Amino acid sequence: MPDVLMYADTFRSPELRHEVPLGIPDPFLYAERDGVKHIQISSMEVPRLAALGLFELHPGEEYGVDELIAAGLSYPEIRAELVLRAVKSIGVTNAVVPETFPLWLADRLRSDGVELTADGDFFDARRRVKTAAELAGMRRAQRAAEAGMDTVRDLLRRATANGDGLQLDGEPLTVERVKSAMSQTFAAHGTTAEEFIVAPGAQGAVGHDMGSGPIQAGVPIVVDIWPRDNESFIFCDMTRTFVVGDVPDDVREWHRLCKEALDRAISEIKDGADGRAIFDGTCEIFEGAGEPTQRTKEPGKPLANGFFHGLGHGVGLEVHEEPGMGLASKRPLMAGDVITVEPGCYRQGYGGVRLEDLVLVTAGGAENLTQYPYDLEP
Repeated sequence: MPDVLMYADTFRSPELRHEVPLGIPDPFLYAERDGVKHIQISSMEVPRLAALGLFELHPGEEYGVDELIAAGLSYPEIRAELVLRAVKSIGVTNAVVPETFPLWLADRLRSDGVELTADGDFFDARRRVKTAAELAGMRRAQRAAEAGMDTVRDLLRRATANGDGLQLDGEPLTVERVKSAMSQTFAAHGTTAEEFIVAPGAQGAVGHDMGSGPIQAGVPIVVDIWPRDNESFIFCDMTRTFVVGDVPDDVREWHRLCKEALDRAISEIKDGADGRAIFDGTCEIFEGAGEPTQRTKEPGKPLANGFFHGLGHGVGLEVHEEPGMGLASKRPLMAGDVITVEPGCYRQGYGGVRLEDLVLVTAGGAENLTQYPYDLEP
């Protein structure tokens, strides 16, 4: 096992948060040397970290922070010197680092003779199999997502048509109004969602268009949400599509195809399964109905209609992480992975349908962590 260096805070670095399950807002040094985990950090953070009993802790005083301050060094100079002294003291001379490792620090360490290798795959692999605490957080986040989906469904059910748009309690029903209500639901369930998708009509056929403006009857509304559990920092991810009023025939057919594709994919998920093969199977369903997929698109030209994206991705401390299920998938699924299954079908300028469930890969198959109906009509 190689030695490891990370320098970041645990709010923005999933690699570091996986190793240090506490919210620490300022960057600090994490090192693994011969399997022993070290942290060099301000002494104010030591008590919380010590309570975990996982690390060898090195406050700044151990490496002369008071002398550096007295010498008149600036904060950036002090933090750099403390990290250099800590790495030397711990004995790290060759280490793997995340792809986001600070360039300024890499330059300083290399100038001191420390060999660094950026290896995203190494850190992705460490996070794939979820811990019990991470799974518990993901289940909490998923229940919050389902409560949020209940909120949007309730608003849509109570809305009435008013000309080109929907009205509720005498006011237009807009994406912004729906999102505000959903955000309150997420917060009440101990989660945070900085942004999410409520995309009516043509907006729902444009990648990650977050959605805006009035909501109309008779058009598909793609609701794609990924709240994060506040305790564990673990995300979930789910999508449903709704239509208020009469459902267009093409939208109903797309929904049928998506549900068939989702069911087939989940039935094929298990430890050791080939994500590319599962993706191919769902493509067959759409292609059989005359819809284009990434497999049938003209090389070199973007695909705007049909099933134009991959089937799913890993979820954890990031919304999108390994493993993937698409054309470029290389790694087999493994027990402990949590992945999305999200087939969709779209037409630019009109709209689309997407369904998405969150699935835990097990030794013998899959556990669907999403417990929510698929009805088009809210």
